[in-house]
Amino acid sequence: MRQIVLDTETTGLDPKQGHRVIELAAIELCNRKVSERRFHRYLNPERAIDAGAAEVHGLTVERLQDEPKFAEIAPALLEFISGAELIIHNAPFDVGFLNKELELAGLPPLTNHCPSVIDTLKLAKELHPGKKNNLNALCDRYQIDNSNRTLHGALLDTELLAEVYLSMTRGQESLLGDGNEEWEEKISIPAGDALRPALHIVLASAEENAQHAQQLRDIDKASKGACLWQQLEMQG
Repeated sequence: MRQIVLDTETTGLDPKQGHRVIELAAIELCNRKVSERRFHRYLNPERAIDAGAAEVHGLTVERLQDEPKFAEIAPALLEFISGAELIIHNAPFDVGFLNKELELAGLPPLTNHCPSVIDTLKLAKELHPGKKNNLNALCDRYQIDNSNRTLHGALLDTELLAEVYLSMTRGQESLLGDGNEEWEEKISIPAGDALRPALHIVLASAEENAQHAQQLRDIDKASKGACLWQQLEMQG
């Protein structure tokens, strides 16, 4: 499974008012592992940057004036993200900006390139209702070091968000493991079509039982005590 964690920085809050993307970063996850593939660009917005936005990310028009325009990097971006599931914190914001940029470049929207988008802000609100769920709060909650995040920056934020997403979704992998186990064929087929095959029952080893118990504890911790299997194990 290929996923792309993506983040943008912008000149303001609303692409409908002419605000533009000025920094874009994306990192790749393959089968829930962070790969070494990165996409990171600063962009010339061809307009002023709101003071409030500049306070958040620290980028200025002078710093960006020699950077490429979005239309120039769009083909490379689409090649990088094509076919992947996107993971974005507060996805409507970034998707809205990217779709506007693609429209200005004469290109189709993100839905034509990526099958789906996971909004980690929505996911966090479902897991932690009534609590702060911005990136800093989630890093604190999942004990992820964000001490270098003095300003918002797209590349650092994607790296932190990847760790947050993997922490929030631990335990959702198949309980059968990663599919690489070697299975012995335990069914013997006797002669005769009318005979039922004899099934050989393989009991879990002590090590496998210990791994199962640890996984339940991990799920229970990530879900703040909402793991039903863990509760049933304790009752048993």
